[in-house]
Amino acid sequence: MSELKPRTLISVQKHLRDQVANALRAALIAGDLKPGVIYSAPTLAAEYGVSATPVREAMLDLAREGLVEAVRNKGFRVTELSERDLDEYTEIRSLIEIPTVGRVTRSASREELEALRPVAEDIVAAARAGDLIGYLESDRRFHLGLLGLAGNSRLVETVADLRKRSRLYGLTELAEAGALVASAQEHTALLDLMLAGDSAAAEEHMRHHLAHVRTLWAARNQEKAGERTSSVRKLGTR
Repeated sequence: MSELKPRTLISVQKHLRDQVANALRAALIAGDLKPGVIYSAPTLAAEYGVSATPVREAMLDLAREGLVEAVRNKGFRVTELSERDLDEYTEIRSLIEIPTVGRVTRSASREELEALRPVAEDIVAAARAGDLIGYLESDRRFHLGLLGLAGNSRLVETVADLRKRSRLYGLTELAEAGALVASAQEHTALLDLMLAGDSAAAEEHMRHHLAHVRTLWAARNQEKAGERTSSVRKLGTR
């Protein structure tokens, strides 16, 4: 009994931390948490109706992902991505993902590729419904699942980390404008090219897809610059 109780408390605390972390990620994606703004754990805790401890722990998780950075005695600042950051992330992903897609096209079985079709369809469905969390989660599953067919777990881990660090912020307006649907549909088109065994076309399509994602980043950054001149709701420190 003396060992069971602490383990139960730790489990509950970890579960709450994960819930808060997911809520904070959703706020980042929706644009409710603004890049460059400092947010305190107590202020965010009041917003979410929890104590400051799980918020602080969740923010530390996000800091390890590169989404926020700790500011001594103040809280956490949402990481800003420069145009150079985005270009560099895109370049690294291109160097890894484009040739890997070609290799997987030549080596994967039809059954392995077809298993990804429901995930590709989930991406499109989420984009059409404006389900931003579902969109990003399905997109993550598709890309990492596809790369996983190459049989290199370190490669998958590297791309997963890059995706976390270069995550799109403030997708709400882009989703409402229908900008995400076209990008979502590129996943099923890629799968069709791979199933046809056309590795060169699949590589070119992946190159186009990553460039498309980069233009979404650029569009979001331009919008963000405009928002700085207007009044916005802030959840941050006072």
